[in-house]
Amino acid sequence: MKPTDIPTFAANQLTLLDAELKAELEETSLLVSQSSPTALQRAGVAILNLQVSSQRTGLGGKTVIDLELDPVVGGGDIPEHGIRTGDIVSVQEQPSGSAKKKEKNELVKKGADGVVLKVSPGTVAVALDKEEVDVPGGKLWLVKLANDVTYKRMNQTMVRMQKLTDSEYTPFMRVLFGLGSPSPLPADLSNSDTGVGKIEWIDSSLNGSQKDAIRFAMASREIALIHGPPGTGKTHTLIELILQILQRKLRLLVCGPSNISVDNIIERLAPHKVPMIRLGHPARLLPSVLNHSLDVLTRTSDAAAIVQDIRKEMDQKQASIRKTRNGRERRAIYGDLKELRKEFRERERGCVDNLVRESKVVLATLHGAGGFHLKNQQFDVIIIDEASQALEAQCWVPLLAASKAVLAGDHLQLPPTIKSVNSKSKAKVSTEGTKFEDKKSPGITLETTLFDRLLALHGEQIKRMLTTQYRMHEKIMAFPSKELYDSKLQAADSVKTRLLIELPYEVRETEDTKEPIVFYDTQGGEFPEKTEDEEVGKKAGKGMSLGESKSNELEASLVKLHVRNLVDAGVKAEDIAVVTPYNAQLAILSQLLKEQFPGIELGSVDGFQGREKEAVIVSLVRSNAEHAVGFLGEKRRLNVAMTRPKRHLCVIGDSETVGRGNKFLKRWMEFLEENADLRYPDPSDILERAR
Repeated sequence: MKPTDIPTFAANQLTLLDAELKAELEETSLLVSQSSPTALQRAGVAILNLQVSSQRTGLGGKTVIDLELDPVVGGGDIPEHGIRTGDIVSVQEQPSGSAKKKEKNELVKKGADGVVLKVSPGTVAVALDKEEVDVPGGKLWLVKLANDVTYKRMNQTMVRMQKLTDSEYTPFMRVLFGLGSPSPLPADLSNSDTGVGKIEWIDSSLNGSQKDAIRFAMASREIALIHGPPGTGKTHTLIELILQILQRKLRLLVCGPSNISVDNIIERLAPHKVPMIRLGHPARLLPSVLNHSLDVLTRTSDAAAIVQDIRKEMDQKQASIRKTRNGRERRAIYGDLKELRKEFRERERGCVDNLVRESKVVLATLHGAGGFHLKNQQFDVIIIDEASQALEAQCWVPLLAASKAVLAGDHLQLPPTIKSVNSKSKAKVSTEGTKFEDKKSPGITLETTLFDRLLALHGEQIKRMLTTQYRMHEKIMAFPSKELYDSKLQAADSVKTRLLIELPYEVRETEDTKEPIVFYDTQGGEFPEKTEDEEVGKKAGKGMSLGESKSNELEASLVKLHVRNLVDAGVKAEDIAVVTPYNAQLAILSQLLKEQFPGIELGSVDGFQGREKEAVIVSLVRSNAEHAVGFLGEKRRLNVAMTRPKRHLCVIGDSETVGRGNKFLKRWMEFLEENADLRYPDPSDILERAR
């Protein structure tokens, strides 16, 4: 791959990001503008008939409101909805059923946007964005919005990169764009004289490839990639790397594309008593990591005491606003609040600056690292976990000031999800899967991650792969290892032969529980797929928009039969997952399984990345005379599907259709026919037994 011109790269990213944001906003606004509040509630993106039960001051002087059901509609628990902690929402006065478009628009303008802090059965807490906000009275509703904050941070970063002159490029940037080469490393990194010196391993259970990756990451001067295939202990390796870097008195910034990726690292670091701080909205953090969050530390640290008295006074003022309707009094209280907020922010900023500066490890999401808390902060090393699931522009938010970075991920699993039509419309399906190209800059699209681009630019010399996997039975591992990981994966002794019958509770030996892989081949056209429209989602009670999604009812019945066989043999439902690439199939499976098997996990393949279960059933859905496989042809999607189980993988699909999709799929079908317990199901028998 040739060196990349930085201003051209940044300009191209800005164009692609603009299209992506527009696609996301259009999707949201279309849903809101074309649907009634009731329909939006059914779709899970709105909650109706609310009122404010209390109001207080949160981090940064933000107003926090608690919303509960209006007693007029009966009060009690809020009906089932899809609003989650961390979602961006708008709180508005609820329009009447007869409200005209102009009237609705006025209510939208008067509403207030915010972030969901907490969701409980009876209340939803929202931290409002505006400081001086007059919360609408009367009956309220809240509706989920698209999140454009991430795009703003990425755009700001790309604009900065676009304006940099050649003399401002750091040696680190030059390497990452191919304008310079990575510094050469000694041949033997384990040699204490030429490598990184003697290492006292904190975790004695590390295997050879993990130790090699840590030495390599520590020795690299500019960039190191740690390639962690499924189940190879990538996070385990990163924890040791962080601890080793800290022993050398270096300062670290650890980032990931999602809150969960960052919180997982904090949970594993916490037992080591590392002084660390987690940046980010407390609403979006796991409860177990809140003690390390800025919000909690600004309340509990020694420096925090001086902030608390002002917070109390602000809370009292907030309460008095709700008690008075006198306009002059309200204006006076708002004036007092404005002054208090100014003092509060100054004191809080001083407290925050001290906390961040004193911390040896700072953790944040990639876009969260672009906040004011880290302005002018210096770090010796930046670690990005799940780098193969992050947009490259996102990675540059923390990396623009970096001198060394370690990226960890697996570029052979799914990349970030791209919604914009400009990428999808240019999709080119090859025999080995789908590749999205952008004509202005061939090969560089939003789907091209920094991890991908650096590998193409510098090759294997900047990468180390973890090769021992601790998740799968060796038969389950065999195909992905051969096809995608150059046969380098080895199953650890502790997992290589484990089966369902060896679970730590009683499971009977049956034709299912003694097999690591089962393949129900539905060839013959008796299990036909169907193209579904939105109605399927509504019938399933989900209200999900399914578009041209595919489903296969007979295949879903077969899934139910296999689940029942496993549960009857003693396997707990919570140890079983059913995954499928198609939302329409997911809706049907939900109807069939959720109630009868409480605890079973159902999900899309894409949503199950990073997860694992003892037994996984994969419903492939596609079965048609044209042998069309659609996006099932993406081998990274299939890699995710086939590497989730620990002890038992059951694949259900039509080998005639799937096997003709591309060469990869053909080889997978051949592998299953030779290595799985192969079964040819009878449709009439299945319908009878699945009842």
